[in-house]
Parts: sequence; C-alpha cells; structure tokens
Amino acid sequence: MHYRIHVNGKPFDVVVEVLGEAAPAYAPPAPIPAAPPVAVPMPAPLAPTDAAERVASPFPGNVMQISVTVGQTVTAGQCLIILEAMKMQNEIVAPRASVVKQILVSKGATVNTDDVLIVLE
Repeated sequence: MHYRIHVNGKPFDVVVEVLGEAAPAYAPPAPIPAAPPVAVPMPAPLAPTDAAERVASPFPGNVMQISVTVGQTVTAGQCLIILEAMKMQNEIVAPRASVVKQILVSKGATVNTDDVLIVLE
C-alpha cells in the first residue's frame, strides 16, 4: 500500500507492506531490575568553632525586610528576615532564643542558597 503523509508541512511517500496474516502482538519490554541501594555515608557534622550560630538562606531570593537589629534579643521562631522567592514572601526565623550578633545582608540584596544572613550569639 502506498501512502502520502505530511509531517510539519512536508509530504512524504511511504510504502506499507503487510507481512503474514496478522500483525505481531504487542509485548511490553521486560522490566529492568532496580539497582541495589548504595549506602552513602553522611558527612560528619562540623564542630562549631564558637558559640555563634549562622542563619543561612534556605533558597535563593531577595531580602525584602530585615526585622531585627544588631544586639537585639530574639526568641525562638521570631522573624529575622523576609525573603522573596518566586513572588512569595518567606519568613526566616530564629532557630533558638539568642542575641543578634551580626547582620550580613541589607534590604534589597539578592542571596543564594546557603548564604549566611545573620549570626546569632
């Protein structure tokens, strides 16, 4: 049988031959066996060199607001910075009660994942 098909506006002449009486039945491919899980050792946690705790950005974004000042006492869960990412404002909060030792970003700054934003004592 001769057919003319069009693909993206270009004509192609094709010949289709029927071999045998019936087309072969479809047989799904055999599943590929899954590789055994590989144990990946976790890196050892870094020992803090001082009592300071660094609050890092969990994702890239823009600093929309800094809600604390150096020397201010903060409580666990208190908003430190508001980062905008993908048109959403996200609060970066204090992991524990502490004192703000250093602010390493300014309003309007662009930050990347793991950039240190604030250092707490």
